[in-house]
Amino acid sequence: MRPSRAGGARALDLAMGSGRHAAALARAGFRTFGVDIALDAVGDTLRRASAAGLTIRGWCADLTQFPLPRGRFDAIVVARYLQRDLFAAIGAALAPGGVIIYETFTTAQRAHGRGPTSPDHLLEPGELKARFEGLKLLFYEEVFEPDAVARIVARRPSGS
Repeated sequence: MRPSRAGGARALDLAMGSGRHAAALARAGFRTFGVDIALDAVGDTLRRASAAGLTIRGWCADLTQFPLPRGRFDAIVVARYLQRDLFAAIGAALAPGGVIIYETFTTAQRAHGRGPTSPDHLLEPGELKARFEGLKLLFYEEVFEPDAVARIVARRPSGS
């Protein structure tokens, strides 16, 4: 997806941590936003972005208390993060025609002996696909090596 909206398409790196995906989105020309619950992570990411000549707008928030804006983002990236009560808010935060790119661990990751082990942080088989069933599926896979993850790319219909 290339930015096409006047003023640039808006992208969100949700649970941005060190901002690796936010930086890539900004370099690709998106008006980039990042959110994380860790204030230090947000501050460090914004300082690194500024030093690299990138503009990333970041905020620190607990998204269960401060919800995402509805219909705002043309792209949302979530990597290696799972908070099930945010799935509906993530879908609602997509602008019509917007795309979600999401990857996180599945329960099969336990067999690797590293990474998350709590069921709160591991997807069940097929769960990620089911969570975004109202969107148009563009890509989906579950892999077991080198890590056990589920990946989805899905688009919100333009008319919704």
